Amino acid sequence: MGLPTPSVGPQIAECQRVLEKSGLEYKVRGYGTNVEGPWDKVMKVIGECHEAVHRMGTPRIATDIRIGTRTDKSIVAGGNNGKVKRVEEILSSDK
Repeated sequence: MGLPTPSVGPQIAECQRVLEKSGLEYKVRGYGTNVEGPWDKVMKVIGECHEAVHRMGTPRIATDIRIGTRTDKSIVAGGNNGKVKRVEEILSSDK
């Protein structure tokens, strides 16, 4: 990232601020952030995160993106949470 420190915590916090304002569902993890929503809005907020972090003085940013879309069914709000819940239900049946 071209910064004097290896920590990116302040930059991640700034992206979280941008995500919060976007109204999209998101979940910050230790090695990434899940963002859910319509294609155009998700792409827009990713760009806004880059802009915000550049304004902090970060000269170079790299973003890795994994995108999943579906046409076979509608995804309700909390789509990723539903996936996690389903796996937790399967695991709880093991007990």
